[in-house]
Amino acid sequence: MVRISGDDGPLGTLRTLFLDHQLAISAALLLILFTTHIFLPDVRQTTRTFFELSYHDPVTDTYTQGWDDLPYVAFWVVVFVGIRILLMDYLLKPLALLGGIHKKKAIIRFQEQAFILIYPIIFWSLGMYIMYNSKYWLNLRELWTNFPNRSMSSTLKWYYLVQLAYWIQQIIVVNIEEKRKDYAQMFTHHIITSALVIMSYAYYQTKVGNVILCIMDIIDILLPAAKLLRYLGYQTACDIAFGVFMVTWFFSRHILFPMVCWSIYAHVPSTMPYGCYDSVSGAQVSTPLNSLSASSPDVPAEWTNAILPNIMQSFLDPGGVVCFNPRIRFAFLGLLLSLEAIMLLWFVTIANIAWKVIRGNSADDSRSDDEESDEEEDVETDSAEKVQKDRCASTGTSIPSIGIPLEEEVGVEDLHLDRRRGARVHVRRSAAAAANGRGAATRTTRDRKELLGRIGCDGPS
Repeated sequence: MVRISGDDGPLGTLRTLFLDHQLAISAALLLILFTTHIFLPDVRQTTRTFFELSYHDPVTDTYTQGWDDLPYVAFWVVVFVGIRILLMDYLLKPLALLGGIHKKKAIIRFQEQAFILIYPIIFWSLGMYIMYNSKYWLNLRELWTNFPNRSMSSTLKWYYLVQLAYWIQQIIVVNIEEKRKDYAQMFTHHIITSALVIMSYAYYQTKVGNVILCIMDIIDILLPAAKLLRYLGYQTACDIAFGVFMVTWFFSRHILFPMVCWSIYAHVPSTMPYGCYDSVSGAQVSTPLNSLSASSPDVPAEWTNAILPNIMQSFLDPGGVVCFNPRIRFAFLGLLLSLEAIMLLWFVTIANIAWKVIRGNSADDSRSDDEESDEEEDVETDSAEKVQKDRCASTGTSIPSIGIPLEEEVGVEDLHLDRRRGARVHVRRSAAAAANGRGAATRTTRDRKELLGRIGCDGPS
């Protein structure tokens, strides 16, 4: 695994310890849990919440929300940490070597992207299955009916809680492994994603949450797939995959996603009226004009217009009254529209890359390429200079002022890439020419490279 650089002190030591022993720590925690559950019957009611879904209603065979969901999420965070290392070290690394990838950092990137690809394939497929078999399949108005709908199937609850566990695990990953150039963006994204999953789960909005997760997850399949094709040397297939990715991005994030935002504006007022509701029966107990009705005397006046207390009602006051008001509606709509604006700016950059591909260049890889290429160029340059100095020392001559030829990897703007699998193209340059031209070429290449590491919320996993 990649070590953390420049992080001394006790915290850095703990990070390194956890980084080097993730599989062992995960296995130990799971062993302690199951051993305790087996040999200490008195605590089974507590330990059971870590690996069994809580709040089951045997009459309807459905589930609700509550604090006992948190141990279940924690259990899956530990499972994901262990599964990730297990797959990366014992499955994905051998596959990378089998595919002709031998450089250390290239293998690590292959492992990361392959794991990122595996997760959304499973959960996007499950999310689509849930949505296809629901009443809200191709029916936006149905997203807002029966509020507050506490009941959910075991499949939907498992899907939601395990999704949350995955994103929390991603927060851990970006903080224990080597921090890359987009650390701030990825850390912020994982925090926001986790918060939105929590809020939609707590506020009985799992239906719209399911739809949005499916809209977003499809991109996290196509982008890692394109990167893996490039790592394996299939540049033509990579360019085609990038084209499919771009079309899918536009359709999912700039047509389907705005349709969900529009539904909040157009359908919610008539389908999900403002007011307070009994979270158990679903009956509306007050309206904005009568915020404290006789049937709900215990509702505080400030509760009806509050945002966070109502969003988290299923945890703060299980079985109590939950209110829906314009502030909550426009808070959700504002967050989603802000996300759409960011994605639109990203799409403009994607379109620029696509135009360069059409003109004959190739879709390039993400942020971490720069980190490795700079390092490898330094090694190649130092080796070449050492050979030249040794040669000159043995003959008593000085190093020629025009410099020695360098073997340097350059960006796609400077190359016509070989389409054969595993091909590596190098360009011979003089030291003087490389010194004069490297800055501008690197800036041009880096602008394109950094994009693919940000779009689709693709983080170091």
